[in-house]
Amino acid sequence: MPLGPGYGGRVARGRTAKVLTTRFGNGGGRVLDEVIVEEPLSIRLDDHLVSTTMRTPGHDFELAAGFCFTEGLLAGAPVTTCRYCGTGSAVDTEFNVVSVETGGRAPVPTPRLGTTTSSCGLCGSASIDDLAERLEPLTDGHQFDLALLASIPDRMRDAQPLFASTGSVHAAAAFDESGATLVLREDVGRHNAVDKVVGRLLLDGGLPASALGLYVSGRASFEIVQKAWAAGFGTIVAVSAPTSLAVDTARRAGIVLTGFVRDGRLNRYTP
Repeated sequence: MPLGPGYGGRVARGRTAKVLTTRFGNGGGRVLDEVIVEEPLSIRLDDHLVSTTMRTPGHDFELAAGFCFTEGLLAGAPVTTCRYCGTGSAVDTEFNVVSVETGGRAPVPTPRLGTTTSSCGLCGSASIDDLAERLEPLTDGHQFDLALLASIPDRMRDAQPLFASTGSVHAAAAFDESGATLVLREDVGRHNAVDKVVGRLLLDGGLPASALGLYVSGRASFEIVQKAWAAGFGTIVAVSAPTSLAVDTARRAGIVLTGFVRDGRLNRYTP
């Protein structure tokens, strides 16, 4: 399957837009402001609708494949291809439908009810026990030096152009034992950013990610830990706080969970 670095649909088109805004202070007046684009993406697995998520267009194939993987929908089946639409013309659906194909090897999925929002994903839709039924605790993750983990947000700062221009997106990244960034993706949804990273690694044959760490630019929610566990990340670096369920899930998974990682400091919550 020809999956090069640019594979993944609209990589650069339509991710920001210009809108008129009225500013108060600093001279004020009517000015053009750059805002992030948010559009729905319907994800299909072997032509079965599984979810609709609000996302920033770009790297859509990675997002769809990563979502199917982290939600356990592939059940070990390999992704043979990703394509726009599957319900008609890609142009007619404005590149907002992606089909992940396994040649029918993946189980017929149960569709998600409702829309996955950019703010909270599918919060409360699964439990730790549900995850433990399909995921084994991680035992071979790389042990990162805490000083290196504390430096990760600073290393990522210059690699977030959408945040720099709009201030309204999240970032996720996979980094190696030296702290080097291997994959970084931005999206209006923090869970989407993680799925895009996981999807890139999946399509490149880079999973499980036991030798890598996962960086997220916001809080560490249950869903973020769930996706990290599924992908095999043994360490999570979060700029903001974790939730109690995220801590419980990381403890069950054997993941090193760090939060409030900023200015060379961090809190280690597990183990």
